[in-house]
This record gives sequence, structure tokens and C-alpha cells, in this order.
Amino acid sequence: MSCDSFQLDSEVIRKLGVFKIQGRDKRGRSILRVVGKFFPGRILNVDALKKYLESEIFPKLEKKPFAVLYVHTDVERSENFPGISALRSVYDAIPVNIRENLEAVYFLHPGLQARLFLATFGRLMFSGGLYGKLRYVSRLDYLWDHVRRTEIDVPDFVYDHDEDLEYRPMMDYGLESDHPRVYGVPAVDSPAPMYSMRCIS
Repeated sequence: MSCDSFQLDSEVIRKLGVFKIQGRDKRGRSILRVVGKFFPGRILNVDALKKYLESEIFPKLEKKPFAVLYVHTDVERSENFPGISALRSVYDAIPVNIRENLEAVYFLHPGLQARLFLATFGRLMFSGGLYGKLRYVSRLDYLWDHVRRTEIDVPDFVYDHDEDLEYRPMMDYGLESDHPRVYGVPAVDSPAPMYSMRCIS
């Protein structure tokens, strides 16, 4: 791959805002925010992605514990998912000291298929106990229990989806109603983990 193509791919990632180190969680750990919807999974060169992470992201995470906030809202498998082999390749490229510094992964708006995928392949794909650090977060209100709200930017479409869930509580349980939306009916509010079918990867 030419240097020019690396520069082009790196610039695309930077402009899209896929990866951003921003804010802290309630334990004071830095947060690497990853917005899945912005990730051009089918067209991005994996080697370029690894080089981007090595030059722009990893050096900032070498010396202290951090957490990842992965925003899964509106991710479409055909557009944003790079494939299992690509994910494994990127994960294997993460230096050991960076993996050791990663203490939590907050997975916002997980889809049912994403949960099934991780339950099936997560333990096989990700070594070093990463799967055990995963925390599913079905609503933004639950995210603020872990992350300092005023220190991190959340895209508008994430808030829109969260509001949509208020009127479609069955989506939280992995069920999609065939009936039209009924507004004005309060959603079921529960601290128990809940999952949405809307964001499928």
C-alpha cells in the first residue's frame, strides 16, 4: 500500500470522528470513544487502520488505565462491520501494554445479534479477559451511571434513538412490535439489562 493511500485513509478516519479520546468515566479513567456508525468498515484498508491507531491513538493510552465507549447505535452490518477476520487482525495489533491498561468497555445500544455474536465468538476472538470487561448499556441514562456526562460528546442520532426507545419498550427486550408506534405510553423503566433489535450488526 502506498504512503498516499495511508494518508487518505487516515484522514478519512480522522474526519469521520470514528475514534476520539475524550472525557473520563466515574473512576477517573480516560475514555476512547468509538462511534460504530461512522466506521467505513467495508471500504477501509485494515493495514491503514492499524497504522492510524498505532500513530494517533495507542501512544495516548500507554501509561494509564482507560475505558472504551463503543457507540453501536444505527450500525448496519453491510456498511459498518469490517468482518470477523479484520476485527481479529486489529485486536491482535494492539500492544500488550495497551490491552493491560484497558479496564472496561461500555457497549451502548447493543443489538440482539451483536450480543449473540459476542456471546458466541467473543471469548474465542478476544484474549486477555477482554470479554469479561464488556458492559452492555441499553440507555444513555444508564451510561451516565458510569461516564461523566459533561465531558463526552454524544452524536444527536444517539439521543434520537434513545428517545425512540422510550416509546417502544419491547425493543429493549429484543422484540420488535408489528403494530404502529403508540406515543404517550410510558416505557417500562428497569435497571435490568435491556437490548434493542434496531441496532443490528
